[in-house]
Amino acid sequence: MSRVDRIRAALEDALQPQALDVIDDSHRHAGHEGARDGRGHFTVRIVSDAFAGKLPLARHRAVYAALGNMMETDIHALSIEARTPSEAR
Repeated sequence: MSRVDRIRAALEDALQPQALDVIDDSHRHAGHEGARDGRGHFTVRIVSDAFAGKLPLARHRAVYAALGNMMETDIHALSIEARTPSEAR
């Protein structure tokens, strides 16, 4: 299973999103100091009811919690767009 697939599965399991895009941006950071250890750069766009009533920092923390140790082993940088369904409309 690819890293994108593992990220997607973890987020789907924890946050039951209505919409989810996981983009591997690692190729755009080739040679970047933080990418030398093999971890990647990713963008996550996620729409979930789990974000209702939460400030942006709490939403990001929920995404990080869902990804667990992948933040240490697979992900160097993560760009997050976390919205509720009503915000995504």
